[in-house]
Amino acid sequence: MPPFISPTDALYCPTFGGVVELLDPLFRDAIIYGGLLTLLSTGLTLTYMTTKVPNFAHGTFATVGTYVSLTAARVWNQSPYLLLPLSFFLSALIALALYIIILRPLIRRRSSFAFLMVATLAFDLLLLGMLNVYADLLSRAFKVTSRYFVLRFEDFRFADQPGLFYVTPIAVLATIVAIHIALTRTKFGVAMRATVENPALSGVVGINVNLVYAVSWFIAGGLGGVSGSLLTLWIAGNPDVGPSMLPSIFASSIVGGFLNIYGAVLGGYLVGIAEILGTSYFAHWVGSFVIAYRPLIPLFIIGITLLLAPAGLTAIGKHSLARLVRRLVASK
Repeated sequence: MPPFISPTDALYCPTFGGVVELLDPLFRDAIIYGGLLTLLSTGLTLTYMTTKVPNFAHGTFATVGTYVSLTAARVWNQSPYLLLPLSFFLSALIALALYIIILRPLIRRRSSFAFLMVATLAFDLLLLGMLNVYADLLSRAFKVTSRYFVLRFEDFRFADQPGLFYVTPIAVLATIVAIHIALTRTKFGVAMRATVENPALSGVVGINVNLVYAVSWFIAGGLGGVSGSLLTLWIAGNPDVGPSMLPSIFASSIVGGFLNIYGAVLGGYLVGIAEILGTSYFAHWVGSFVIAYRPLIPLFIIGITLLLAPAGLTAIGKHSLARLVRRLVASK
């Protein structure tokens, strides 16, 4: 079973139990996964809004948080929740290094969109290699299982539900409220909105565009680290767990609209719920072999969204919605 598949996915198959019995865990997992995707897609959308760079290293920022949780639980004997600030700042600093050391010089040289995208991919490969080295170090020095590890038992339970069921929605709500307040009630938020609208004019009127870009990458990396740190309390951790989720992260941002930070919430939950419920119901109807094809769901969602609503669901107005309905009717 791939590492990004929830261990409970097998329970949704007819071979292992009835769907009716596990209806509540099914929706619970959908809510958890949707929230984690929302945190990741919010960071990805934030960096794309500001620098217009599709960051292919964003999934690996989450993996950094995953290994912070593993270190906390297996080496330091601490709850992964206590190390969430460390996950945030470590991943945030890595994202900031990507922008300052690699992307900012390339942007100043007016590098092409494709070149910037490849640069993030190269950084992702470098970071992935370092995580593999760290995983080997944990295994040899501390005798810790550092690949395909599960930390579900490190989570607390309340009212017969895992702590993630409560923590993830709270984290999403706190993130969106904080970003909304920052964008609408602070001078820096106004500067960020102006930079998103017109970077050249913003620089002329005295806004430090580079600082806005740096802060956005810092926040995005931190959100990725927090999501990855929580992720390992739900699914099996591995150095490639973040990159394996990259199609789902991009699908969430594309569905919500790559230029709408609030759309990331809509996209994250829609894609997360579609993956969990879609995989489970298809496994019930067709067979458990369908679980292996779960990564196709976000790719299918990306294709449908780009064909019918390229700017995302949040960009659909009344007239656009009418055109979308006419297009769907005509296609039938």
